[in-house]
Amino acid sequence: MKVFHGNILTLDNKNTIAEYLVEKNGKIAFVGDTLPSNYQNCEMIELGQKALIPSFVDTHIHFASFATFHAGLNVMEATSNKQILEWLKDYAATAKEKLLITFGASPYSVEEGRLVNREELDSVCPDKPVFMVKYDGHACVVNTALLKKIENKVSHLRGYHADTGEMNQEAFFAVSDYVTNSIPIFDLVKNMQKAADFMASKGIGMIHTVSGVGFTGDMDVDLERWCGKGFESGMQLRVFMQTMQVKNALKRKLPRIGGCFACALDGCFGSKDAAMNAPYEGDEGDCGVLYYTDEQVTAFCKEANRAGLQIEMHAIGDKAFDQATRALKAALDDCPREDHRHAIIHDCLPTEEGINICRDYHIAMPVQTAFIDWRQEPDAYLESILGKERCAKLNPIKTFLDNGIVMGVGSDGPCTSPDPIMWIYKACNHSVPEQSVSVYEALRMCTYNGYYLTFDEKERGSLEKGKIADMVVLSENPYAVPVKELDRLKVEQLYLQGNKYRSETGKSAVGHILKGMRNKHAKI
Repeated sequence: MKVFHGNILTLDNKNTIAEYLVEKNGKIAFVGDTLPSNYQNCEMIELGQKALIPSFVDTHIHFASFATFHAGLNVMEATSNKQILEWLKDYAATAKEKLLITFGASPYSVEEGRLVNREELDSVCPDKPVFMVKYDGHACVVNTALLKKIENKVSHLRGYHADTGEMNQEAFFAVSDYVTNSIPIFDLVKNMQKAADFMASKGIGMIHTVSGVGFTGDMDVDLERWCGKGFESGMQLRVFMQTMQVKNALKRKLPRIGGCFACALDGCFGSKDAAMNAPYEGDEGDCGVLYYTDEQVTAFCKEANRAGLQIEMHAIGDKAFDQATRALKAALDDCPREDHRHAIIHDCLPTEEGINICRDYHIAMPVQTAFIDWRQEPDAYLESILGKERCAKLNPIKTFLDNGIVMGVGSDGPCTSPDPIMWIYKACNHSVPEQSVSVYEALRMCTYNGYYLTFDEKERGSLEKGKIADMVVLSENPYAVPVKELDRLKVEQLYLQGNKYRSETGKSAVGHILKGMRNKHAKI
């Protein structure tokens, strides 16, 4: 039993701030301003100028992919292709893996203003296959050694560019399938343990993962389920299966379906294949790519909704957003459900019509505030392909709130690194000032709303009596920090079920999975 004294930010629906919180047997036993006498002799944790808040939720991450890339070479902070190649050369000299996985290349944050190409990768790593994924997770560059292995699998697909080694659209998905199947299973489990520890260091207590990226038999979906059930730290994992085959989710008794990849309705701005209602600037014939027809998406949504599943779909461009909203509306008109919690991921360029549907049909939004003023995809680039008028409409989170739409916040990792402090900072300091939200609203989006999105808000997400004591100690009270300085906040400690977070790294991968397979009670 522990008593926390100081700034207790409950983040309940009244924004209650208390002086005391009592944790007992992993749950919150008391929250209030006057400590009852029966708790006077308990262990007292003085917060001082710090603050206690609910733990954060990453509402959209490709956990297996993030874990893989987190263990590999990350080149996001490189300022030139020359630097990327130097890092790759050093990495190749020491890496034991037979296939080198790197992540984060961007043509918009390097001085050359273009992606590194196949010939350049060959110059520093001619012998080992290299899979260098673009920052947006929707394209990659391969070297010749990898191209030789996958050429017959991808050369007939849209997005295949052997000259530069760049693969996007269907060709990228096929290369990803090949690479994921080359990763030893228990190496992946160990990487997921390390990734969970990293996310815990950022104050994240729950992970919403989208799975199904090409492993044979969707093995990554099963591994993530078992991994989540096998966590001993109290870390929570909720799995969305990336498939439009409803039977595959039902077979695994998953209550939810969707994500990106097979459930992506379009591409992204970085590869200029997000589906647009009007052409990209300077190219009257280019409106991006819709991966499915309206009939296909509507049929999927109707089937999944009738089956009682929660649905999520990726939509970046306004045309894809409209398609998603129309399909979900049709599904709910076909089979009304009072509390479905269907959601559209990203929602970067919404339309007024689509927003109205989301409002009226209670469709939620796991957004990425990390995309605001994103170094890898800067505003100057977005303006060059979208124009000023459309750029001003990107990521309108205040508009979503004003329409009563529930938003959670996610990293879309590995596209951005999970960092709730940065999510909060950007939500409160939007590049379009009138789209900024209050500190309370930003905190609520990153905590309670995230738990709400997977029906977990009755147990977690706010510091209220009877709820599980999943909590974070922040270095300062965010309500006392100037809005422009919110990024100075630090996560000092994560408590899960009342206990300080215990590392998952180093535990037997086999034992972890076996424990998860035997655990019939854990929620996933």
